[in-house]
Amino acid sequence: MNLIPNVPAKVFSLSAVIVGYLLIDDLTANEQNALGNWLMLVAQVLSTNAYYKQVQAERGLDYKNMNPPNSKETIEMMQKMIIAMQNEIDEIKKSL
Repeated sequence: MNLIPNVPAKVFSLSAVIVGYLLIDDLTANEQNALGNWLMLVAQVLSTNAYYKQVQAERGLDYKNMNPPNSKETIEMMQKMIIAMQNEIDEIKKSL
């Protein structure tokens, strides 16, 4: 599925400007800030993933067909990450 339209780069960029200006009048400053930050996070995730795929391709690595590591250290690290994320979620809930 191709989500990126086949248009010139300038038209593609201009469409983002137009959408941004259209959203300005319908959102409060706080809503604009929240939406803008969310969109920037989405963009950072996409950019990071694309860049990392480029690094993998450059190194000739294909992680899609590799099994993820199941070492004890990896499992412990993931559990710590889950706990840290849950703590962050709890802090956000408290502040609402």
